[in-house]
Amino acid sequence: MAKTIQIRVDDQLKDSADLLFSSLGLDTSTAIRMFLVASMEEGGIPFPVKRRNGRDIAIKEAISRRKSGARFYTIEECLSDMDGAITEESAHATV
Repeated sequence: MAKTIQIRVDDQLKDSADLLFSSLGLDTSTAIRMFLVASMEEGGIPFPVKRRNGRDIAIKEAISRRKSGARFYTIEECLSDMDGAITEESAHATV
């Protein structure tokens, strides 16, 4: 027997989630079922089904540059560099 779960979310969140899941080849109901099944299998909240966002990319690029020899002398310099990369990406995304 199947049970129904009803939740209330604002229109913008629902529309954004529908677009995200659609881009992953899913509908929202299937994505929610996947979340519930994965939660039971993991015994907690699971997460790696996601798209990369600008901050994730900027952090990975900063790590890559550090591994190639670039140095960050302070945490402020590192964060400033990542923020600059995010700002640059945002500027390109709006063009």
